[in-house]
Amino acid sequence: QVQLVESGGGLVQAGDSLRLSCAASGRTFSSTTMGWFRRAPGKEREFVAQITWRTNTYYADSVKGRFTITRSNTKNTVYLQMNSLKPEDTAVYYCAARRPGAGSAFSPPDYYYWGQGTQVTVSL
Repeated sequence: QVQLVESGGGLVQAGDSLRLSCAASGRTFSSTTMGWFRRAPGKEREFVAQITWRTNTYYADSVKGRFTITRSNTKNTVYLQMNSLKPEDTAVYYCAARRPGAGSAFSPPDYYYWGQGTQVTVSL
């Protein structure tokens, strides 16, 4: 069983930066593909970024060039650095994990473990 705990959300102004963190329990983090998703009010949960256990990274077009996903296997933590935030980035952000050894994936059903979410609100 893997538990994921997100932190770092908050209320910021457009153009500001935030860094989200997701701490994972368990001994298999280094072999686990991790992802960030978000759900804006009235919308479906959508893919934001992922980092595979091989450290390949992928981003949604809407955040490419502004967001950076990284991981620390020594700390069992994945990060999402968000720069140049826009009001349309406002959402609940979720950390997710695939089963150990699984490769890249972009759909929520492909992720087995989920955090509770952290709110990010970007004002004008």
